[in-house]
Formats: sequence, structure tokens, C-alpha cells
Amino acid sequence: MRLLSAVLVALFAVVLAAPVIGSEKVSDDHIRDTLMVKLAGDRDVRGTQIEVTVKDGVVTLRGPVSDEKAKKRAEKMSKKHKGVKKVINELKVTTQ
Repeated sequence: MRLLSAVLVALFAVVLAAPVIGSEKVSDDHIRDTLMVKLAGDRDVRGTQIEVTVKDGVVTLRGPVSDEKAKKRAEKMSKKHKGVKKVINELKVTTQ
């Protein structure tokens, strides 16, 4: 009976803490810095001159990209990034 009570108390504590765990806000600067590294390291996107700005979790992508694939890939990667609420894709496909 004591073991069951201890397990129930522990389970209750985990349930109460669950909304707090993982809900810490990611700073805009952190989103920008880590996203730029990820974009630069991606084989479809790298070599482009993407400008990344972040305001309240909203990412704006600007600059030239080599093709539509790079444009879509940059947007997709940005949307999946932790802390990103929305992505505004203003990238332009240019032939260089």
C-alpha cells in the first residue's frame, strides 16, 4: 500500500510539472543564431545569402536563393525550428 501511494504521488507530481517542462521561451536571438547555422549547413540552402530576422518568434527570411528548392527548404527548416511561431518567406529566386 505504501509503494502504491508513493507511485501515485510521484505520478501526480510529474503530471503537475508537465506543462512547465519544455515550455521555456526560446529567445529570438537564439532562434536566429541557430537557424542561420542550420541553413548554412544544409546542402540545398548553403551558399545563399539569407538574412534571418526574428521578432517574437516570427521568422522573416530575405535575400536571394539559387532556386525554388532552396527557397522552399529554407522555409520548411524554419517552420520546424524550436520556438518559431510563424515564417514569412520573402526569399527571391535569382539566376546568378
